[in-house]
Parts: sequence; structure tokens; C-alpha cells
Amino acid sequence: MLPWKRVLRPLTALLLTAAVAALPTAAHAASAPSTGWNDYTCKPSAAHPDPVVLVHGTFANSTDNWLVLAPYLEARGYCVFSLDYGQLSGVPLIYGLGPIDKSAEQLQTYVDTVLAATGAAKVDLVGHSQGGMMPRYYLKFLGGAAKVDTFVGIAPDNHGTTLDGLTKLLPYFPGAEDVISATTPALADQIAGSAFLTKLNAGGDTVPGVHYTVIATRYDEVVTPYSSQFLSGSDVHNVLIQNLCSVDLSEHALLGLSDRIAFHEVANALDPAHATTTNCLSALS
Repeated sequence: MLPWKRVLRPLTALLLTAAVAALPTAAHAASAPSTGWNDYTCKPSAAHPDPVVLVHGTFANSTDNWLVLAPYLEARGYCVFSLDYGQLSGVPLIYGLGPIDKSAEQLQTYVDTVLAATGAAKVDLVGHSQGGMMPRYYLKFLGGAAKVDTFVGIAPDNHGTTLDGLTKLLPYFPGAEDVISATTPALADQIAGSAFLTKLNAGGDTVPGVHYTVIATRYDEVVTPYSSQFLSGSDVHNVLIQNLCSVDLSEHALLGLSDRIAFHEVANALDPAHATTTNCLSALS
């Protein structure tokens, strides 16, 4: 028999590379200037009473993922916060790698910290990739629904990903999922059909009392098929960015990192009473 565990290592590396290739490197984070968000003296205004907590994706961190969106929201009068979660021992700067249920517990603690600091009754959550899915565990199983008003997922893997079919190769390599689970548990949790996602989506995608928005791109090469990102529920707004601007070519990473058309739609979701039409010109807003 072939030494399968040796064969698995290239496959695991391929899966990791496929995910990392579409996400920003965090190597420059150590020298990045201090951010203007995460100001715990910020007090929400009457116009925007809910602080916004930004939840990064896999292989990202609380700075790199939000270098554009955080200032965008701050300029619109929001108190903005972001956390690091899913750390693995010995792995610096890139996070979102640990078991997702444990990451949701970290989010739970962080939201409580933000609420205590700001005096707000609820927060709004905005997440990218894993960060657009993981909070659903917090909402559904950890009491988060009572503390969250609006949840916006940008390119979220709500129903898992096939990584353009790569994950379908795993059954041909006995023990492959065990290796991935042991090294980067969050990757295993995000594979379509995983035990984590089965539990998360059982009984419905949403919970009462939370307003959901999902923003996806047709050109997503990480969360595939892109339609798996959308949620079903009575208070869900699913958005395909190309329906708002047909020439928007953003893929998975850019949708969350720098796409101001997507960010305009985030702003609409956070303040629907003052929403304005999102189109290609929103890139200039």
C-alpha cells in the first residue's frame, strides 16, 4: 500500500495554497501603522447606535482584512472594532485557523467587551469569508442573537466550499481530513458537508431577531459554488455584486478587502433607513 500520510501532505499544502492565494499576506502587519479603529473610548451616536465589529477571514487578521472598510465606516460615523481569533500556537500574524466553534466563543467574549466599553445594547457584525459565516454559530448557539442587530457576510462560506472541486479528492486519500483537522481545524470545518457545517445549518440558516445580508461575487474562486454563500430565511437580503455593477470583477479576496461597491452595500445594510442605490458609481462614494 502507498504511504498515504506522505501523499496527503502535498494535498494539504495544495488546499492551503489555494486558500492563501486569494487572501492577503499578513507579513506586513507587524510594521503596519496603528489603526484608527478599536478606540474603546468611542461612544456610538444616536444616528449609529450599534458599534460595528469586523470579523476577519481565514489566514487573515484584524488589521489587514480591514484596512479599507474600517476607515470607510469610521468616516460615516460608526464606532468600529475588530478582533483576532482562531490563533494556532506557533503561527504568528495569520489567524482564523482554529476550530470554528472555539473561534465563536472568542467572538462572544469580544462582543461583550465592546458592549461594556461603549454602553451599547447591541452590535452589528460584518465579516469576510470565514468571518462571514463563523458568527452564525455565535448567533445560533451562544446567545448572540440577543446582542446583534445586523449581520453582514461578505463572500461567506455559509454552506462550505468545494475549493473548485479540490475537496472532492479527499475521499481518495484515507486520513486526509484527519490530517487537515489536526493541522488547521478551521479548514476542515469549512469543507462542504463537514460535521461543523451540518450542525450549523440544521434547522435553518438564520435565527429570529437578526437582520442578515450576504454579499457574493460570481468570480469567487475560494468559496465555490458562489451560490452556496446565500442564506435562506425571512429576514435575509442576498446580493450578487454583479447584479449591482456588471463590470465588477472582484473575486473572493478583493470583495472584502477593497471593493467599495460592496462596501456601499454594507453601509446600506447597517443603515437601511438611509440606504441609497448601489451601482458602479458607488466605487467613487
